[in-house]
Amino acid sequence: MNYEFFIAKRIIGNKSYKSSVSAPIIKIGIAAIAISIVVMLIAIATGIGLEHKIRDKAVAFNGHITISNFDSNESEAAQVPVSKNQDFYPKFESVDGVSHIQAVANKFGIIRTNSDFEGLFLKGVGTDYDWRYFKDFLIDGRLPEYSQKYSNEVLISKYLADRLGFVVGDRFQMYFMKSDSSKPPSIMKYAVVGIFNSGFEELDKTYIIGDINHVQRLNKWSKDQVGGFEVFITNYNDLERLGDRVYAQTPSTLNSMTVKQKYATIFEWIPIFTTNIYGIIGIMILVGAINMITALLVLILERTQMIGILKALGSSNWSIRKLFLYNASYLIASGLFWGNLIGIGLLLIQKQFQLITLDPSVYYVTVAPVYLDWSYVVLLNVMTFALCLLMLLIPSFLISKIVPVKAIQFE
Repeated sequence: MNYEFFIAKRIIGNKSYKSSVSAPIIKIGIAAIAISIVVMLIAIATGIGLEHKIRDKAVAFNGHITISNFDSNESEAAQVPVSKNQDFYPKFESVDGVSHIQAVANKFGIIRTNSDFEGLFLKGVGTDYDWRYFKDFLIDGRLPEYSQKYSNEVLISKYLADRLGFVVGDRFQMYFMKSDSSKPPSIMKYAVVGIFNSGFEELDKTYIIGDINHVQRLNKWSKDQVGGFEVFITNYNDLERLGDRVYAQTPSTLNSMTVKQKYATIFEWIPIFTTNIYGIIGIMILVGAINMITALLVLILERTQMIGILKALGSSNWSIRKLFLYNASYLIASGLFWGNLIGIGLLLIQKQFQLITLDPSVYYVTVAPVYLDWSYVVLLNVMTFALCLLMLLIPSFLISKIVPVKAIQFE
């Protein structure tokens, strides 16, 4: 054990040190570090959590990449059919990283009840549909079961269920306009077997999930014709690269679009969270470091006589600076400990009990999401500790200005 660490340890364990003039300032410094860590943890966990939730919800309704006919206009109500007889379907084996592909088709219709009506899309899906996202969204009932035969089972959102007064087991009629407006609309009857709540209000109020056979029949398509394909990938971070590869592997008559391109406005808004996180981290580290600098200066001034004696005994300036940096390291570590304990505790409470809610029309989620990953927790602590300690090197230079003779005589 080096003597600097030994003396620093004795100073920290000294009772008179805990009741000294500097004690309140030291406590404020520790509290500042703790509060900074709490704020940074909450900012990162909720910021990344919100980004992941919005991203996953957009993917749930559209896949990571959509493939459709180049002739389709901007409206999903006017889909041009695509043949299912494609080289990339039912398995997209030509592109590594694609986990699943499914055929879908949309048809605009109007749900009419005795007291209300709602215009929306019937999203037709088949036996190849991946329900993994909607399993997490399901809040009542069950998921529909589809086969080659026609099924009238549908999955609707909580938003629509509340608006139209539907519960699981209810039946309703949906009206679909024909291409010839002079003819009466087609009427289909459906049964609600499940209710989901993604919290993404923009999509919840736009779609109900039904049998693709109905859409094909309403559009007078053959069984081999669909509205398009949804492609899922294994790693979202590869979205842009795989999006380009999927586009290159599709026929010239088909177009592919990533979920970021389809919902450009939403995904341009998401990076704001990252910018805010960086800003909060910078400010909080600066606040914590300034408080620790103040505490270290007070410690040095309070122990001027001790510094003079150590210099008189032959200690170098760097040796004495190390002593106080050891002391400051203990204070930073104390702040980090309490900050992590409180911050992670609050995040776990929010994750478990979902106490803080958000407006889905603004944030696309109903509760504040929490994303906890030990990698960023450890990195944040190491970075905070290192930066604070580096900033403390500046006030430690004050030690070199202390003259032993004057310091020992100081009363």
